[in-house]
Amino acid sequence: MQDLNLPATAVLVLASGQVFYGQGCGAEGSAVGEVCFNTAMTGYQEILTDPSYAQQIVCFTFPHIGNTGTNAEDEEASTERAHKAAVGAVFKAPITPPSSWRNESPLGAWMEARNIIGISGIDTRALTSHIRENGMPNGVIAHAKDGQFDIEALTQMAKDWSGLVGADLAIDVATENAFDWEQSSWIWPKGYEDKKGVKKVVVIDYGVKRNILRNLVAQGMAVRVVSGKAPVSDILDLEPDGVVLSNGPGDPAATGEYAIPVIQALIDADMPILGICLGHQMLALALGAKTIKMDQGHHGANHPVKDYTTNKVEIVSMNHGFAVDSDSLPETCEETHVSLFDGSNCGIRVKGKPVFSVQHHPEASPGPQDSFYLFERFADAL
Repeated sequence: MQDLNLPATAVLVLASGQVFYGQGCGAEGSAVGEVCFNTAMTGYQEILTDPSYAQQIVCFTFPHIGNTGTNAEDEEASTERAHKAAVGAVFKAPITPPSSWRNESPLGAWMEARNIIGISGIDTRALTSHIRENGMPNGVIAHAKDGQFDIEALTQMAKDWSGLVGADLAIDVATENAFDWEQSSWIWPKGYEDKKGVKKVVVIDYGVKRNILRNLVAQGMAVRVVSGKAPVSDILDLEPDGVVLSNGPGDPAATGEYAIPVIQALIDADMPILGICLGHQMLALALGAKTIKMDQGHHGANHPVKDYTTNKVEIVSMNHGFAVDSDSLPETCEETHVSLFDGSNCGIRVKGKPVFSVQHHPEASPGPQDSFYLFERFADAL
């Protein structure tokens, strides 16, 4: 239980001037970012290490965070560069002490080592309601053990931040050097195992999560990860059987300035393609569609999505603040998935080609495994 008599050692300051006071945890200092909320009940480490959360402050709606601690296996960033994920975390209650046999480090200490600033003891329901009604605001999270804060300066910092629209953040988290990935999915009780694949797949890295790579390997694919700025000639020289456009942070239109020509060339080469999240958005842009900024985004592990190709409803993991404008989709492609929360687009496929993509995260981590079939669908397309 939060002791309301404790002096504030952390603040969350919104660009509107609204200030939330609480207890600091994790790293000291200040960080600016877009404030969003995540409704998942599990998987806080996977969320905080997902490169798609770069330059964001995550408010967890589940009140008790920390009971499983942290460990190296639950890391989702695939490279050191991808460690530039969430900059801040907001909790209702103080971090729960770990009580899991898999724990290697308590969450607070892990956040400090990771340079993630945290605040607890605030009304996360009020913050979530504010975001739902007003959209995701720019904000600054600050932690100082002496409790000294220049609120005016922090408010100005939030106001001056340019935000995510027009921001290419993939360039900061994607690998610069190509590498192979052989680790497969986690299997009880052995954990992760290496596996040699047969079909060659190139993953274009815009901030890829490890569990995407694991699921590809689990489907018998030999995975090569390349930079998001790799020229199409380098990709085709690898003679892949298929290409995956990965997830990632930021504005798809900004990253698309260098990614779209590559994607278009791969489509023209009749290359089987799977796009995920940011990769889905940029595939749509490459086909001539448009993307839009969402007010509150979709962040959680409990989102219902309908697959029109099977008429089944699946519960999925989501993390995105931009979406494909379904009204702008060209005649060459069709909508395959839709959110049952707000009707926004969640999937497309190109008519007559083995090219498709989804807005949600079929690899979960955290989240349900309802969408694992998409990796099987991609394997069949190869």
